[in-house]
Amino acid sequence: FGPNRLPEKKINPILQFLSFMWNPLSWVMEAAAIVAIGLSNGQGQPPDWQDFVGIVLLLLGNSCIGYYEERGAGKAVEALMAALAPQCTVKRDGKWETMEAANLVPGDIISIGIGDVVPADSRMVVANNIKIDQAALTGESLPVGKDIGDEVFSGSTVKQGEAEAMVIGTGLNTFFGRAASLVAGANEGMGHLQQVLAKIGNFCIFSIATFLIAEIFVMYPGFKYRYRRGMNNLLVLLIGGIPIAMPTVLSVTLAIGAKQLAEHKAIVTRISAIEELAGVTILCSDKTGTLTLNELTIKIDSIKQYSDISADDILLFSAYASRVENQDAIDKSVVESLRDVSMARHGIEVLDFVPFNPVDKRTQVTYRRLSDNTVHRASKGMSQIIQELCTRDMTPEIEAQLHADVDVFAQRGLRALAVAEESVPSGTVDGEGTGFRLIGLLPIFDPPRHDTKETIERAIDLGV
Repeated sequence: FGPNRLPEKKINPILQFLSFMWNPLSWVMEAAAIVAIGLSNGQGQPPDWQDFVGIVLLLLGNSCIGYYEERGAGKAVEALMAALAPQCTVKRDGKWETMEAANLVPGDIISIGIGDVVPADSRMVVANNIKIDQAALTGESLPVGKDIGDEVFSGSTVKQGEAEAMVIGTGLNTFFGRAASLVAGANEGMGHLQQVLAKIGNFCIFSIATFLIAEIFVMYPGFKYRYRRGMNNLLVLLIGGIPIAMPTVLSVTLAIGAKQLAEHKAIVTRISAIEELAGVTILCSDKTGTLTLNELTIKIDSIKQYSDISADDILLFSAYASRVENQDAIDKSVVESLRDVSMARHGIEVLDFVPFNPVDKRTQVTYRRLSDNTVHRASKGMSQIIQELCTRDMTPEIEAQLHADVDVFAQRGLRALAVAEESVPSGTVDGEGTGFRLIGLLPIFDPPRHDTKETIERAIDLGV
């Protein structure tokens, strides 16, 4: 199956160096150099070696700058990839051992625990209350619970629990590998700067060739110039018509830009990418943890009520429907919003708890109230899901109010978490309830980072 890593393209350094001399602008310069040394001679005068040396030095200088910058960037990427080479715990010959993830093959049994990066696409064999953060791959903002038989993707992170899994895909045959190969394919072809230089070069070739032909006919048949005198004039036109220092000036400018970016820990793989980056007009950014602190808090003063239950009790019901251990970000924010976190389990006995999953999009708790020994259920989750769950006291007016409140929260940058409750007259865990009733809507606030406002303002000032 090959090593469990993405294939690296090795570029021949000589070909990479010569590639900087292979473009329309360089072709015109090379033609001028050949004319200066090969055709401008005879009649007792030496070849025009001064122009030849000058052009060759400019060509070499341009290639050296471009080659040095791109090789340096390539080494930085290689060093980064080497530092990221993950280790994994694998069962070989009945013994657990630690080895490089690159040596994994399909069929290996791996062990993953909290904080580990999943080294290859695998299927769960043993799962102990495990949750996987696969936001970077699928965009889901919350960790996803996994059971035996479920698939976990290479590159995702274990946020809770531990598990053993059988490797089913490595290298390019993983979810991550297929995505990476698509990205690599999108990077092929000419960059914008090369396209602009190619257009300038093609214009120079066409216009200079047109005037050279005209000049040859005017000088030799028309004015009967001697060969060397006419050749010197042709060389003036040839060299004068080329923006001969332009590639060098561009390379130096971009190299300085690459050096400045490197000081900000940016890795520039192609120096022409700097010019492309300068043309960005729209920048799409992830919000959570990038523009915000990823520290969720409940705005207690903005809780919406849809029944006679007070805001404090709505918060209490939502805390009942939250984990107090191994919490995800939302459960943590709800429980910590209580005046005392112990209230989340004070006076109740939890009979059954259903954690959040991306299908149901809600949590649910069945509990016994110790004060009167009655059984109740509470649920919190996505507003639309909770609305569909509620069958008691739900009127078109309340539905309309719920949608309006969610929209108002969204305009303020708040996430909405709906809360519902019901009683279970039979007093059994799986007994039929009286029907869920919508009681409240919690606004969840993820505060922006301290530099977000300045970052956005600077981006707008730069034309983004």
